[in-house]
Amino acid sequence: MAETPTLRERARRAARAEITATAMQLFAENGFEATTIDQITSAVGISRRSFFHYFGSKEDLVLGDTEALGESVRAALEARPDDESAWTAVRAAFLTLRPADKTPEEQLTRARIHHESPSVRARHLEKHLRWQELLAPDVQRRLGLAPTATPDPRALAFVAAALACFDAAVDAWYRSGGAEDPERVFDEAVATLRR
Repeated sequence: MAETPTLRERARRAARAEITATAMQLFAENGFEATTIDQITSAVGISRRSFFHYFGSKEDLVLGDTEALGESVRAALEARPDDESAWTAVRAAFLTLRPADKTPEEQLTRARIHHESPSVRARHLEKHLRWQELLAPDVQRRLGLAPTATPDPRALAFVAAALACFDAAVDAWYRSGGAEDPERVFDEAVATLRR
């Protein structure tokens, strides 16, 4: 049974949501690069210090809490049945990333910022490197590779390939204006790699 969040945690989530919503509106109006943290904090009515209490960077407003997301994907991957193939398990774990609380328009706005902002793309690549380390141990086990103190390069390469397929699917969805089915594109990309 999931624990009920404390009042403090609910207040923290509400504050993060308000800051993010305000920032996304400013990004949509002025562009990501042109919007400053000072403009965001002024619009929300908080200090810069408070902003950095909730977010590590402006890019985190677009990408979300990459550490927490990575941990949730890792947990979802490890919860998959032991006899499931690495591809099947990783696909199912990635499905937990679908943002149920965002409208298609909000998702497209985030995707547009991601595609147009070099700093967001760079932060995204940093996230991939951290996620490779997080997901590789379970993938390594599923590939039948012996456990090692550091992730086996083959498991790291597998996760990198899966993340590239995921990015290709999201990119196709964005470029189609939300019409493309990202799950189908992911499956097709994986099938191409497995030939």
